[in-house]
Amino acid sequence: MTKKIDFSQPLIVLAPLAGYTDLPFRSVVKKFGADVTISEMISSNALVYKSEKTRKMIEKSPQEDPYIVQIAGNKPELVRDAVEILNDIEGIDGIDLNCGCPAPKVFNHGSGSNLLGDLKKLEEILGTVKKYSKKQYTSAKVRLGVDTKIPVEIGKAVEACGVDFVSVHGRTRAGKYKAPVDYDAIKAMKKAVSIPVIANGDIKDYTKAQEVLKYTNADGVMIGRGAIGKPWVFYQLKHGIEDISADKKREIILEHFDAVIDFHGIHGAVMFRKLLHSYSKGYQGAAEFRDIINRINDEKVMRDMIENFF
Repeated sequence: MTKKIDFSQPLIVLAPLAGYTDLPFRSVVKKFGADVTISEMISSNALVYKSEKTRKMIEKSPQEDPYIVQIAGNKPELVRDAVEILNDIEGIDGIDLNCGCPAPKVFNHGSGSNLLGDLKKLEEILGTVKKYSKKQYTSAKVRLGVDTKIPVEIGKAVEACGVDFVSVHGRTRAGKYKAPVDYDAIKAMKKAVSIPVIANGDIKDYTKAQEVLKYTNADGVMIGRGAIGKPWVFYQLKHGIEDISADKKREIILEHFDAVIDFHGIHGAVMFRKLLHSYSKGYQGAAEFRDIINRINDEKVMRDMIENFF
C-alpha cells in the first residue's frame, strides 16, 4: 500500500479547530496548499450514540486526500467502538486522538489535555485507537503537559503506542492560548523520539513557519488559528512566497463562500458573517463593511459585497 503522507518534505497541516475547520474550510485550504486536513474534534460518545450532527462533521470533500478524523474520549470501550465505526467509513486515512484540548468541558470530562496528567491513561486510550484502527495512520495531538511541561515524557509515551506521528502545541493546558509558545520544548520532544513531530502554536505566516521548522527541526507545521481569516498562508507555504496578491485573496475568499453555501445551504450566508469579520481585518472601511454584512441574509447580495469589497 503506498503511503499517502510523505514525510521527506516538511508537511503543512491544517489543525482541527472547533467551529471553523468544517468541510468547506478544509476543502479550500486543501485546494490552495495544505498537505493534510483533519476534521473538527469528534466526541467518541457522540459518534457511538449515533449523533447525526457528528456524522455530518466527518464528511469530507473529494479533494481532501489524505484526510484524518480526530476523536476525543477517555473510556477505552467507547473509543474502541468509535474507531470501529470510523473503520467502516470510506475515505478516512487516519485517526488522531485529541490529547490537547484545554476547554473545561472536555478537560473535566477526562478527555483532551486531561490525558496529559495521566500518561498511563493516555497510553491506554491511544493504544486502543492503534489496536482497533484499520486506517493507514494513527496519530495524537498533544500539548506540553497540564500545568508542568513534560514534553519528553509525553513524546515517549505517544511513541510507545506505535503511532505514525505526533503534533505538539507548544503550551501547557494552563497556558491556554495566551502563554508564549515554547519552541524549545517542541525541539526537545523532536530530539527524544524517532517518529515525525509536527510543530503547532502561533504559526501565523510564512516567515514564522520557516523559523519554527528551522529552530525545532520538526517534520512539519500545523496551522490552526493563524489560518482563520488568512487561509492563504497555506498557498504561501506551498509555493514558497511571502507576498500574495489581492486578487488571489479575493479568489480564496469567494471559493470559501461558495463552499459554505454549497455545504450549509440557506444558513450559509449567516454563518459566513463571522468569517468575513476575520477576512476584513486590516482592510480600509472594514467596520462599515461588517455592519452591512451583519444585516445581509441573501447569498447573492453577500457575494456581490465580497467581490466589491475585496
